[in-house]
Amino acid sequence: MKELRDDFPILRKIIYKKYPLVYLDNAATTQKPRQVVEAMSDEYYNVNANVHRGVHFLSQQATELHESSRETVRRFLGARSTAEIVFTRGTTESINLVASCFGQAFMREGDEVILSEMEHHSNIVSWQLLQARQGIRLRVVPIMDDGRLRMDEYERLFNERTRIVSIAHVSNVLGTVNPVRDIIEIAHAHGVPVLVDGAQSTPHMPVDVQELDCDFFAFSGHKTYGPTGIGVLYGKEEWLERMPPYMGGGEMIKTVSFERTTFNDLPYKFEAGTPDYVASTGLARALDYLAAIGMERIEAHERDLTAYAMRRLEETEGMCIFGPRDVGEHDAVVSFLVSRPGAGRENAFIHHLDMGTLLDRLGIAIRTGHHCAEPLMRRLGVEGTCRASFALYNTREDVDALAEGIERVCRMF
Repeated sequence: MKELRDDFPILRKIIYKKYPLVYLDNAATTQKPRQVVEAMSDEYYNVNANVHRGVHFLSQQATELHESSRETVRRFLGARSTAEIVFTRGTTESINLVASCFGQAFMREGDEVILSEMEHHSNIVSWQLLQARQGIRLRVVPIMDDGRLRMDEYERLFNERTRIVSIAHVSNVLGTVNPVRDIIEIAHAHGVPVLVDGAQSTPHMPVDVQELDCDFFAFSGHKTYGPTGIGVLYGKEEWLERMPPYMGGGEMIKTVSFERTTFNDLPYKFEAGTPDYVASTGLARALDYLAAIGMERIEAHERDLTAYAMRRLEETEGMCIFGPRDVGEHDAVVSFLVSRPGAGRENAFIHHLDMGTLLDRLGIAIRTGHHCAEPLMRRLGVEGTCRASFALYNTREDVDALAEGIERVCRMF
């Protein structure tokens, strides 16, 4: 994958006028290839006009680009129809949309949603807001010490009040690749739909929503080498048709009077207001970029890199890596802490913020903190971790720089 690094000019950046950038914060956001940035610039300079509403040339051209981008997303996810592809601002908005609209249509006081202990805050707080409004209950699948789901406990959570399962495809902290096919099959056996948070899986592995048979699937543009501020909610038509709109305004209507409004066809019923039609072009170019490389090739590269990283980091005395050890169940993320020699229990590890700050001074960008997963941190018994996360442009040399940087920091303690 080294040959692709030239597509990402930022990777040539020198940090603090001394160290070449080693960017290992890809689970937060990925860098953008020049093909994405250039496509967006070209549209702003040459095709900028509001979509769907104008009869003039530029509006028609912009509309064609926007809708062809929707088709690109459909093809990338393997969806049946573009009517099932809703543009949102990202995974967070997609989950909030489902929690709000599905909850309004199908959930009543005492009804239940099944989540897991490893969920991102966006897949917890969204449902808690519904809990406050409608009195639903959150049921939580626990994890084992190695970061895998307790599937036996998952099956036991279903009852006559279970209405939906909302689950991460891949943990943004542990790198755990959840068995979503089994999760969906079990839920469907109980007549329960499933929302899959694909923020951490879509950039790293092939996704086919029809093969998975998920009912909803969400991902973000900025984690898939595309622009910020755009994401996707895939939803089966049978559910989207029965759900009320998320927001009111232009585009999502057919007719409006002060007495009554009729709503637009899918997917526009869920897309109120002017969409970010330039970002949709950027997202489409990013997905085209990934497709041209091949998602199977990207997955193999990143699995190899993850396995190599775990081996290299474990060479450091006192290293504690969180998550499964089997590379088949662990993808593109390594969260870790390093023990402080001779420290008491209260300060058992070098503080994640200290580690991240000192690595930054060496040009190495990682993420530190709770990673928007505070319940998981409590389960792990820590307040935060260091997280290195990989992308298609990362190399073993990046991992070596990280391992050597950690050793250098440890010597300071």
